[in-house]
Amino acid sequence: MLPERELKNSLNDRRSFLRLLAAAPLFATIASRSLASTVAATTGRSSSADVYTRLGVRPLINGRGTWTYLSGSLELPGVREAVEAASRQFVDLFELQRAAGKRLAELSGAESGMVTSGSAGAMALATAGCIAGTDPKNVWQLPDTTGLKHEVVMLGGRSAFDSAIRLAGGQLVLAHGVDNLQSAITPQTAMVYTTWRDDRLPNTLKITRAAGVPLLLDDAAGIPPFENFRRYAKIGVDLYCFSGGKGLGGPQCSGVLLGRKDLIDAAMANNNPWEGAVCRPMKVGKEEIIGILAAIDYWSQADLAALTKEWQSRVERIEKLVQTVPGVTTSIMTPKEENSYPTLTVKWDVQRFGLTVEQCAQQLRDGEPRIEVLTNNNPSGVPAVREGDDPKAKEEAAPNELQIISMTLQQGEDLTVGNRLRQILDKARKQSG
Repeated sequence: MLPERELKNSLNDRRSFLRLLAAAPLFATIASRSLASTVAATTGRSSSADVYTRLGVRPLINGRGTWTYLSGSLELPGVREAVEAASRQFVDLFELQRAAGKRLAELSGAESGMVTSGSAGAMALATAGCIAGTDPKNVWQLPDTTGLKHEVVMLGGRSAFDSAIRLAGGQLVLAHGVDNLQSAITPQTAMVYTTWRDDRLPNTLKITRAAGVPLLLDDAAGIPPFENFRRYAKIGVDLYCFSGGKGLGGPQCSGVLLGRKDLIDAAMANNNPWEGAVCRPMKVGKEEIIGILAAIDYWSQADLAALTKEWQSRVERIEKLVQTVPGVTTSIMTPKEENSYPTLTVKWDVQRFGLTVEQCAQQLRDGEPRIEVLTNNNPSGVPAVREGDDPKAKEEAAPNELQIISMTLQQGEDLTVGNRLRQILDKARKQSG
């Protein structure tokens, strides 16, 4: 009978062999693609990346997700076509926004809608509309709110994006939970803001309706699923918004604000192209308006199950490759809230491998091609920002894990990511002895 240590090594070797066997077809595909890339390079084939590389900017494989600093998501093919078509003629933007609002209402079931410069732009417009309304004197007065209702209750606390509310003149009032909401609302309350989309939402609406105060729900990354586009109108949320440059796959500088017609009309009165409106700088052009409508049309008919199956298969292929490294463990899950895409988590013994999560991420970033993955760092976060509403609470650091989001990977990039990550981990393991 084998000693316990030898038996363990034997079992580990067997597992490694089986994992290598399972990944063999992927290694064969990687080898054939490598040969094809070499041939393409020798023929001088041009690349769409040239527009960036000639400026000294390195395009990247995005396994981190729809982060704005990584340029969000890639536009859907139909969106690119719509944007190109929209760029060829002049139109009256007032007319176009009104027409877009009618179409958004048809698709969402809301009374009206408008295209904005992202979710943050929607937050600013909603705030301005709720404070100033459509009165030209009040519109011109913002962000000075003298004599106007100007308090905005932040239900759940501060947000890294609440500067959009403050820019329009909103004064933040913090409310930790539904139990604190009633006392936070005063005669000066213009709006309540929240990102809550769960069972707390109906109770929140009961309180805001009784107080006659509109509620803005920010669900920036809430699509897919497309059902969210219609769900909030059915519930009766006064205003709600989505980003166009995240899961929607629309233009990066776009978003939508939906809800009550009177509030959308007020937001439009404070928006571009009105000269003198506080949100005039938050422009969206005809291209963004037509582009995001094309994206929404796509999602209203898209087969989400088929897309999820493809996203799942991408992270499964990466998983097969990195599992060939002894000592590496993986798991795949799909978050239930926003960014609901199959996500791969890769773990290893940092001390044993002599490689931290950040060091691994940096090697992926420094290699060719550049690869970005999700860790607990935020390169675009202002260091002083503290979300929530309790300044005395100790902020617990999230575990630093390496994760890969499938949705932002393009076809074939999963093999590149999996192979590079496997090579980095295997090299670290061998060097550590």
